Amino acid sequence: MKKFIESISNVWKIEELKNRILITLGLLLVYRFGAHVTLPGIDATQLTSLAGQTKSGIGSILDMFTGGAFSKASVFALGIMPYISASIVVQLMGIAIPYLQKLQNDGESGRKKINQITRWLTIVITLVQGPTYIYNLYRTLPSSAFLLGFNSFEFLFSSVIILVTGTIFAMWLGEKITDKGIGNGISLLIMVGILARFPQAFIQEFTTRVTNNNGGPMLLVIEIIIWLLVIVACVLLTMAIRKIPVQYARRTTSGDFEQDMMGGNRQWIPLKLNAAGVMPIIFAQAIMFIPAAVAGLSKSDASQSVVGAFSNMFGFWYNLVFATLIVVFTFFYTAITVPTNKMSDDLKRSGGFIPGIRPGVETSDFLDKVMSLITFPGSLFLALIAVFPAIIVSLMDVQQSWAMFFGGTSLIIMVGVAIDTIQQINSYLLNKHYDGLMKSGKNRKAVA
Repeated sequence: MKKFIESISNVWKIEELKNRILITLGLLLVYRFGAHVTLPGIDATQLTSLAGQTKSGIGSILDMFTGGAFSKASVFALGIMPYISASIVVQLMGIAIPYLQKLQNDGESGRKKINQITRWLTIVITLVQGPTYIYNLYRTLPSSAFLLGFNSFEFLFSSVIILVTGTIFAMWLGEKITDKGIGNGISLLIMVGILARFPQAFIQEFTTRVTNNNGGPMLLVIEIIIWLLVIVACVLLTMAIRKIPVQYARRTTSGDFEQDMMGGNRQWIPLKLNAAGVMPIIFAQAIMFIPAAVAGLSKSDASQSVVGAFSNMFGFWYNLVFATLIVVFTFFYTAITVPTNKMSDDLKRSGGFIPGIRPGVETSDFLDKVMSLITFPGSLFLALIAVFPAIIVSLMDVQQSWAMFFGGTSLIIMVGVAIDTIQQINSYLLNKHYDGLMKSGKNRKAVA
């Protein structure tokens, strides 16, 4: 513990890192402040019914990713999610559209153009989602909650413009955190929004278990232990890699040691157990909205049963389909994001080879086979974590808001962003001759 505290103190000794952390915290504070600013024309005291809509089901997911802004009818009610949706669409379109494929291979200039396309697509998506959100307010809130009049065009027009502006501003905050802060700006905005719900969810669970004598403190302690174990499992899933040994045919000798001409000191290719990250869960979650929406157009008994099954995110059929989609999308997303052919070509050009495997097509086939073998258990593990909130609700009868932190998209995002942030801070510490964040923190003398 003492060594960890020393490492934290070293962070503030590096002026650049300290400034970046302060900028990040300041911008995150602005984002959280905006989440509590209600849309002009809405009575903030009459949002009880909207808050009730987001206590369970799909509404709770939307509210979690916006840090409670969705249930507060905030200027950030749509949050950063339209930008995430636009990024996913552009990434998928890059598979089929040659122009986007060319931009992906153009380096920094291509990346800037793709970012610009993503921004414009974000505006388009927000212009669609904005009126939908306002329509939901019309259906949920009483007419007296609209100060400019119920179904007023002035309110509709101004609110849509404000929602679009709020999303663009949130996107700008994320990019500034990436450029001027400690990085991962968009991910940090999502993580902060998720963490904003944590204290309330824990207090509700504490009240239910202890104050209402529903299980007592011992059961609450067991829940916390299980929660910590799930976090450890998420960390292992995020960090797990399969090392493929690599040798290089060309070497240069200097003194008493050999150094690779290509690849530095690393003698292996790291293939991640979960190369797709959280994207399969996001894809599957988006698909799960469709059955209920389509079935809701019909008033038949069969359609209503489908609506009921796919609106209950803690139900059996919902989670069975959800887990199956996650497994499928994990293979799909891994296939399009891990270019084994390109890896094989790069390895061949650098004079490297995998022992016992011929360079070229055989290397590509070997890497593809290994990726398939490690992706299958990775996808099952990811699916298990995604549906674990439903398991913990059925087994221990925990509050649904607290159960959301036992797995799913929220927990994996928090773990992934936390690991990336620690790695960013570690890089600054190591560059300034300090040990990493989790080590002793003593000043290291530069090697002559």
